Amino acid sequence: MTDYLFIYKGGQDEIEEKKSRFIAHIEPIATEQDALDFIARTKKQYWDARHNCFAYVLGSNHELQRCSDDGEPGGTAGRPMLDVLLKENIHNCAAVVTRYFGGTLLGTGGLVRAYQKSLQAGLSNCIILTRSKGTKLHLYTDYTGLGKIQYLLAKEGIPTLDSNYTHQVEMTILIPSHQLEHIKTQIIECTNGSAVLELSDTVSFAVYEGNILILDEISS
Repeated sequence: MTDYLFIYKGGQDEIEEKKSRFIAHIEPIATEQDALDFIARTKKQYWDARHNCFAYVLGSNHELQRCSDDGEPGGTAGRPMLDVLLKENIHNCAAVVTRYFGGTLLGTGGLVRAYQKSLQAGLSNCIILTRSKGTKLHLYTDYTGLGKIQYLLAKEGIPTLDSNYTHQVEMTILIPSHQLEHIKTQIIECTNGSAVLELSDTVSFAVYEGNILILDEISS
């Protein structure tokens, strides 16, 4: 798994183009059924709208991609919305843009711009985080080595998940996968080999407002 962006909290927004209303709703999804349920709920909510166009992507490599123009001219709504999600590199996300027709035709170019603009407005009201792969490392050290380890972790931006101070210091830290070997080597060197390291779970995680969110464990 490589790092990728995902919707942590969905959002919505609305724009107006020549009296047509374009209302964007965006939600995170874990399965295709989540996307279909979200689309169905939105269509039910806006049952009187002329169009409820959608796009969704699923998978760490965008393995699943779906979109619909829902009655708009072909290629003027769903595909442009999908292009926004792909360009922004957002994963596991579904978007619906509802249009209430204002009486003035926008033309194909105008429709493409309106659907993309409304989706981008909706995205700006979402909380978007980076999903990363990391490994929990249990670390045991004496108090002599503690300061050096704390300095190293702060310099490298490695978060401490838990710590326990008894006759020795026990810490659980979370190391991004691409830094694992480097950090292990640095800890051993700065403590002259006295620190004991035990690898634990491999997890996916994100950082939100300075807090570590463990999203799930990753099977090895």
